[in-house]
Amino acid sequence: MNSRVATEGRRAAVLGSPIEHSLSPVLHRAAYAALGLADWSYGRFEVGEAELAGFLEGLDGSWAGLSLTMPLKRAIIPLLDAISGTAASVEAVNTVVFGEDGRRTGDNTDIPGMIAALRERGVEKVEYAAVLGAGATASSALAALARVCTGPVTAYVRTHTRAEEMRGWGERLGLEVHTADWAEAGHALDAPLVVATTPAGATDALVPYVPETPGTLFDVLYDPWPTPLAASWAERGGAVVGGLDLLVHQAVLQVELMTGRSPAPLAAMRAAGEEALAAR
Repeated sequence: MNSRVATEGRRAAVLGSPIEHSLSPVLHRAAYAALGLADWSYGRFEVGEAELAGFLEGLDGSWAGLSLTMPLKRAIIPLLDAISGTAASVEAVNTVVFGEDGRRTGDNTDIPGMIAALRERGVEKVEYAAVLGAGATASSALAALARVCTGPVTAYVRTHTRAEEMRGWGERLGLEVHTADWAEAGHALDAPLVVATTPAGATDALVPYVPETPGTLFDVLYDPWPTPLAASWAERGGAVVGGLDLLVHQAVLQVELMTGRSPAPLAAMRAAGEEALAAR
């Protein structure tokens, strides 16, 4: 854990494109309020890959850290002084912490955030799992599953290239990854743990395939919520972990890294996120 003592007047923000609907400011500001960090501020900036280097160069010593969303999680890596082993394992950084000397260190809180969100729902280990999708979030999901799943993971993807990428990630992570065509994705829902990493609407057609006694669904979306798949899953008594759970748990770790304060106020951050979503 970062042992740096929090100082007054520090700044942090989330960067990405699009960024308008990010809940990160709500979560981080709630944490600052609960921790008594009245002089800390957290904003959001529309920044694409082409603008990223210039944005970083314009930051002064008041900056404590950055949260990164798409499309910056890989673009940031060449601009950093160091990255954690967790971030290196999936070549994705969602957190940058600035040292007192300005040193930029990248980390990935999505992976431990996924593990923490699953653990909160009582999922410690599963024999096998399925992943829907093959984007950047899917690679983080595989890294989390490498610590949760004792057997193989089947990834349901749309293209041969994506299938090769997912198998490659499995090899790097020491995880047995099989791939199947998206047309067979209905079979994924029989797994004891299903991780849906696809955009809104992509899994709607899978609702008829929800089993009578489903296991655990981890759907990384949070707006709109619940997704049709998550709603059907819950109606049949299955456990559901949502995107807000992931967002809150990864943000908790970001707050701890950036402020040096631990533990971050999970309950206050979740309540703020739920309130903000309800108001949309």
